[in-house]
Amino acid sequence: MTDPTEDEDLHEAAEEIRKETAEGAPELAEHDRLGELEKALEEAQNKALYAAAETQNVRRRLEGEKAQASAYAATAFARDMLAIKDHLDRALAAVSEELRADETAANFLAGIEATARELEAAFARQGITRIQSVGEKLDPHRHQAMIEVPSDSAEAGTIVDEMQAGYMLKDRLLRPALVGVAKAP
Repeated sequence: MTDPTEDEDLHEAAEEIRKETAEGAPELAEHDRLGELEKALEEAQNKALYAAAETQNVRRRLEGEKAQASAYAATAFARDMLAIKDHLDRALAAVSEELRADETAANFLAGIEATARELEAAFARQGITRIQSVGEKLDPHRHQAMIEVPSDSAEAGTIVDEMQAGYMLKDRLLRPALVGVAKAP
């Protein structure tokens, strides 16, 4: 086994001899220049590969952001439409049975119900779905507890009342469901 300092000394000595002979031999200088150029070329190739990879990463990231933006572009509009749906649902729920028995009112109500169904169909086409609430366990990512209701029949933490329906837009929360949650009496 050789001593590392001895190897370094030999390497330095060889380099000194090389420099001395290189002065008198133009082919050695040309060889050195060729080595430098090859090294510069390798560095340039590595930089080009890195730049190409970075460009591809940026393109992929932008494509993903574009897909997200187009998938959720209608979020504000969908929230506005939920208010209209709430008003339609409340109006239909407030109609008495005797008013439904009246033929003129029944025709008018049929039109309002058809409008509500068409709105629900439009929601479905856009990926807007109602969050299931009553009977489910409270999920703070989808429900907002408004009141606690003493209950013997439901387990604590179970939703027993829904004050306002919640909705999802594809996999994102559009509006949480406002709910009443059971508690021990």
